[in-house]
Amino acid sequence: MVGRTVLVTGGTGGIGRATALGLAGMGANVAITGRDATRAEQTASEIRAATGAQVDVFLADHSSQDDVRRLADEMLQRLTRVDVLVNNVGGYWNTRHATIDGLERTFAVNHLAAFLLTDLLLALLQQSDRARVVTVASHAHAQGRIDFDDLQGEHAYSGARAYNQSKLASVLFSYELARRLRGSGVTSNAVHPGVVSTAFGAEDPGRTQRVLVPILRPLMKTAERGAATSIHVASAPQLQEVTGCYFTNSKPHKSSRRSHDHRAASKLWQVSADLVSS
Repeated sequence: MVGRTVLVTGGTGGIGRATALGLAGMGANVAITGRDATRAEQTASEIRAATGAQVDVFLADHSSQDDVRRLADEMLQRLTRVDVLVNNVGGYWNTRHATIDGLERTFAVNHLAAFLLTDLLLALLQQSDRARVVTVASHAHAQGRIDFDDLQGEHAYSGARAYNQSKLASVLFSYELARRLRGSGVTSNAVHPGVVSTAFGAEDPGRTQRVLVPILRPLMKTAERGAATSIHVASAPQLQEVTGCYFTNSKPHKSSRRSHDHRAASKLWQVSADLVSS
């Protein structure tokens, strides 16, 4: 990865931090995004000290489309290249929250932010020699369905249902992006990090986070192990031309039947484009 520049969204903690640290250790220059300036600079300093890598820090709230657009503009000004984009930022909220744009927060952060940022950085990615887009999804996508009649959970909301839908959207987006970019030199793949011991869901925890996670935490993966698949798909030479796949434990894995619905993927793409249109 020497000479390559990798952008990891949500790179200040958990899987994102471990992903950035791992790729920096392989020689990559890394850029990370975060919401808190102090935490972001501390993470960057730790990565620099551990690897000697160049680390750029960008601040943004991925739930705000204006912030994502400002973030992309700043990146285009400061970064001369992006060879790998790791769409890692995400979250779980047990109760329904509306973003500043009036959208349901889970869908906005877990799907629309990646959709918009990837689009805004696509020209820069295409300037690279064999660029990669890696989107962090979850096996939870298998329990998800895209409810086009209530995409924002305005009529009925469940934290788990919203999360599962958002992760199915991540896989559908990754596959549709691969189809649209085929032959362009930019690959697009989705990954499942596993069940990882992080602060995931702590901001607005559901019953699972409050009751089961403390019991199961000793059995969960560390953030470093959870990041391994993202690192592999971002860097492995043998995956240079592999696109439109879903990986778990650093190996291709069959995703759900719904994730291969081309018609749903195309409709989701258009709906997403409408929702982020300025």
